[in-house]
Amino acid sequence: MVTLIMAFILGLAFGSFLNVCIGRLPKDESINFPPSRCPKCLAPIKLYDNIPVLSYLLLRGRCRSCKEPISPRYPFVELLTAALTVLFVHKWQGSPAWLGVSLLAVYVLILVSVIDFETMLISDAFSLALFALGLGGSLVNPYFEGSWAARLASSAGGAAAGAGFIWGLALLGKKIYKKDAVGEGDIFLMGGIGALCGWQGVLTAVIMASFFGSVYGVTLLLLKRADRMSHMPFGPFLALGAAINLYSLFTPEDFFFTLPF
Repeated sequence: MVTLIMAFILGLAFGSFLNVCIGRLPKDESINFPPSRCPKCLAPIKLYDNIPVLSYLLLRGRCRSCKEPISPRYPFVELLTAALTVLFVHKWQGSPAWLGVSLLAVYVLILVSVIDFETMLISDAFSLALFALGLGGSLVNPYFEGSWAARLASSAGGAAAGAGFIWGLALLGKKIYKKDAVGEGDIFLMGGIGALCGWQGVLTAVIMASFFGSVYGVTLLLLKRADRMSHMPFGPFLALGAAINLYSLFTPEDFFFTLPF
């Protein structure tokens, strides 16, 4: 229990750091300087106003200086990061090397998801980071088997399968809809995910992403916040499918019945 409590606290701290990255990286700003400040009035944020979640609650979601609302994205990312940290520590604390790899990957996936929702863009740097984690972590990946060479091959093959599969979907979507149906960033992202989850994880991540993305899209249509021609980010749903597979790999057999012939 103490371990999980510490994981939650560390997760909140990492979530706070991810918020800084989310706010600054798309603008090509330094994540080190200047120190934390209100994005609206630019007033420096005191240390006691920068405690994850708690400060947001005490300030009632408003900046102490300008009284403007603080985006609920800040506590959401902090709580999400903390919750996922606890889940992964509970699941993989017996495999510390894979725990480190999978948690770093999850943190990158959170960055990808929130930035894609806010900007409709996915930086190739995040996809390359996932690829490096997948390739480097293949030796301790519990979903890969065999010698070190076989494990590296599984990771590289997964990357090729991921990028190739989404590239194929992009070509098919453009032919059917006469416009870009999948962004280039999604292709590279899926390559990084494939390096971590292998080809089987690629297939099931896409299946899960399609389901969750459809639920999201239909919800927006019902609420009349989008129409059939609206552009919607797919990266966050790919990231969700990947995070699920990093926690516990789903194989194609988990979704389809295997025919006896």
